Amino acid sequence: MSPAGAADPKAPVGLDPANAASAVRRLRRIEGQVAGVIGMLENGRDCRDVVVQVAAASRALDKAGFAIIASGLRECLAKPDPGAALDELERLFLSLA
Repeated sequence: MSPAGAADPKAPVGLDPANAASAVRRLRRIEGQVAGVIGMLENGRDCRDVVVQVAAASRALDKAGFAIIASGLRECLAKPDPGAALDELERLFLSLA
């Protein structure tokens, strides 16, 4: 248990249901992109085509990560909580850079 006032490093970043649903939809699309890349590799598609799709999936995943962290930051700022893990949010945001 964390000392009084200390943030729990394993506390989840709160997302409201609408933002969570949006993140899940975005990640499902990325999941489809990655499945497409796997299919391209299995079918021996041209390397350039595969690289373009990998880059697109990578960018989409980066954007999804930033959107999730940004939503978590908005939630924390909208509902200040003395135990909120703002340091953890900052660390997570910077991990995507």
